[in-house]
Amino acid sequence: MSETIQVESTVLGQILTQLESLQINQGVLEAKIESLTNPPQSQVTVVKEKEKEKEKEKTLYPGRVLLTTYPSQHSISPYPLTWGSSTSSLRGPIICSRLPSTLPFRNAIGAHSGSYSIYRALSIALGTLDPRYKPDYTKTEPAVDAVGVPSPSWSKIVSLDPWGHLVPVVFEKEMRDKENGGLGLDIRPSISITKAHIKLKEIDESVKRGELVVDGKIVLASEPLRMDDGSIVQGIDPGVEVNVSKAAVDPIWYLPGVAERFGISESLLRRALFEDTGGMYPELITRPDIKVFLPPIGGLTVYIFGNPAHLRDPSRTLTLRVHDECNGSDVFGSDICTCKPYLVYAIEESIRTAQGRHPDQIATATSSSSPPQDGVGVVVYFRKEGRALGEVTKYLVYNLRKRTGDSASHYFSSTELVAGVKDMRFQALMPDVLHWLGITKVHNLVSMSDMKYDAIVGSGIEVGKRYDIPSYLIPPDSQVEIDAKIASGYFSSGKQVTQEDLARTVGRRWEEVEH
Repeated sequence: MSETIQVESTVLGQILTQLESLQINQGVLEAKIESLTNPPQSQVTVVKEKEKEKEKEKTLYPGRVLLTTYPSQHSISPYPLTWGSSTSSLRGPIICSRLPSTLPFRNAIGAHSGSYSIYRALSIALGTLDPRYKPDYTKTEPAVDAVGVPSPSWSKIVSLDPWGHLVPVVFEKEMRDKENGGLGLDIRPSISITKAHIKLKEIDESVKRGELVVDGKIVLASEPLRMDDGSIVQGIDPGVEVNVSKAAVDPIWYLPGVAERFGISESLLRRALFEDTGGMYPELITRPDIKVFLPPIGGLTVYIFGNPAHLRDPSRTLTLRVHDECNGSDVFGSDICTCKPYLVYAIEESIRTAQGRHPDQIATATSSSSPPQDGVGVVVYFRKEGRALGEVTKYLVYNLRKRTGDSASHYFSSTELVAGVKDMRFQALMPDVLHWLGITKVHNLVSMSDMKYDAIVGSGIEVGKRYDIPSYLIPPDSQVEIDAKIASGYFSSGKQVTQEDLARTVGRRWEEVEH
C-alpha cells in the first residue's frame, strides 16, 4: 500500500513539474507575441529610422544601381567629343555627370573635383547638398583675360581640359535648361582663374634686406594694422603683399594621349587604373569608346607674377619653377628638405623678373643701352605630396632614415625599400599646363630636376638658363637630400659630389635634438 502511494506521489510530482514548465513556456510565448505586436518604443524608433533612410535613398537615387555601361547600350548616346580640336564647338564639352538628365550623354569616366568628389558624396548622403542642384556660374568668369587664351599649343595637351575655364561661356547652350531652348546638360568648369594678394614672411624679410623692391605694382606696402576702434597699431611693421594672378586646374586625362606620352598601350593604362583604384571605375574596361577620364587625384595651381600677357611673348624674360607639394616644408617649415626655401627663392626670382630687376635683364639692358623690360614669373604648384608617394609613405621613409644613420649615400635606397620606387612624380604630363599658358620659351628654370627639364624641352619649349638653389638657403639637415640628388644626376651649377662625399654627408639623429 505504501509503495502504491509513493508511486502515485512521484507521478503527481512529475505532472506538476510538467505543468509548471508549460506555464513558463506559455508565459515566454505570450511575452514574445506581445513584443511582436506591441514592440518597445525604442525598437519602434529604430524601425522607423531605417524606413526613413530607405525612403531617403530612394529619393536621392530612384533608379536601380548602375554598376557599369557598355557601348551601344540602349539609351546610351555619348555627346560627340573630338580631343585636340582647334575650337570648343568642334571639341565638345566634357560630361561625366550621372544625373538622370545627363547620364545618357556621358562621354567621360569619373567625377569632377578629383578627390573632393568623395566629400560631395558625403554631403549628399547627409542631406546637406541636393544632388540635383544646378550651380549658378554668373559672375564667376576668369578674372584675368590674358590667362588661358586659345593657342595652337593646346593641341598637345592630354592631361587637362584647355577649355575648362571657359565652360559656362562656350557651352552655354548645352548647359541652358531645356525650357529655355538649351539641352539641360550638367557640364562643369575644371579650371578657374582669379587675382589675389599673397603675403609671406620671407618676402617681408627680403624687402627689409633690400633684395626686393616695393614698386606699388607687384610688391605692395601692406595696409597698417588697426585695432577694433580703427586706430593704427604702433611698433609693428605690416610688411608687404605681392600682387598675383592665379589659376586652379583639375586633371582631365585623354587616355589615348596619356598612354602615348608614357609609351604604353591604352589598354594597359586602362587596366592598371582599374586595378589600382580597387575596381572603382569598371567603365575603364567596359567602355573603350569613352576616351576621357577624370582621375581622383589632386590638381595644380598656377601663380603668375607680373603681366600675364607676357607669358606668350618669348622676347619677355620668363622665370619658371614647377614645384611639387611638400606640406611639411612648404607650410610647416620642416628642415629635412629644401622645398620651402627653394619655393620662396623661386617666388623672389619671379618677382625680380616681373619688375625687370633680374640680373640677366639688367645685364641685357646695359649692353643695349635701353631700360630693362618687365618680364613675368610663374610658379606651378602640383599636388604630388612625397614624390607622389603620399605623406604616410614619406614619414615612414623619414623614420627609416633617422634610425639607420641618415646618410646621403642611402637617401634614395631608403625610399625604394619602403615604396619600391624612389619617385613617382613622372613628369611627362607636367608641360601641359605650360602649353595651356602659351609658354614657348623659359629663360630661367629654377629647378635641379632633370626629369622636369627633359619633359619641358621634350615638349617643344625652349629652356635657357638653369640654376640650383643657393647654398645659403639649404637647411643643415637637408644637405643629405641635396648631395644625394647631385650625385644621382640632378643639375648643379658647379658642385661635384663623390661617393666619399655621400658617405660623409649625414643628417641629424633624433637623439641630437630635444623633442
